[in-house]
Amino acid sequence: MLDKSAGNPLEEEIWLSSLMDELGDRLTKLSFSYLKDWGKAQEVVQDVFFICYKKRHQVLELDSIEAWLYRVTVNRCKDVLRTSWFKKVIVNNDLFHYQKSDQPSPESASITKSENEKLAQHVLGLPIKYKEVILLFYYDDLSIEEISYVLKSNPNTVKTRLRRGRESLMKNMKRSDFLERSYDGY
Repeated sequence: MLDKSAGNPLEEEIWLSSLMDELGDRLTKLSFSYLKDWGKAQEVVQDVFFICYKKRHQVLELDSIEAWLYRVTVNRCKDVLRTSWFKKVIVNNDLFHYQKSDQPSPESASITKSENEKLAQHVLGLPIKYKEVILLFYYDDLSIEEISYVLKSNPNTVKTRLRRGRESLMKNMKRSDFLERSYDGY
């Protein structure tokens, strides 16, 4: 990443390009965890980087550009989820069954190939307040303080959600294992 003294337009473009290379995939996966739509997730990340470029002089003054980008991404995803169009599409989910591509999204392919498929499915099934904390903590390796900043929450709230998210995850996984074992007996 370039130093914070960037002022030349070419240097600013290189700076943005390096940010996109470094964080683009992680921000897209974070967006996908909220939106469950790979295309929408990519659009959100494009919006986030556009905002970042527009506010580059302010962003360059921040202590943690990465945490700021996560925060903007989370907020942008929540904005998309609040829009009436997105709610209508999610409610009318039959539309997706007919227009669904035969090819899995990169996110789905990655999860399918992973040995942690069950864990990933259970994490994605958690309520959003637990899922976002678990993903940011374990997947993106953010600290409690960084997550607190991203989510605009008290660090103690983040710790509580992380603990409750883990507990919920354990219960769901145990229940799932129990159900699998009971169906195997038939």
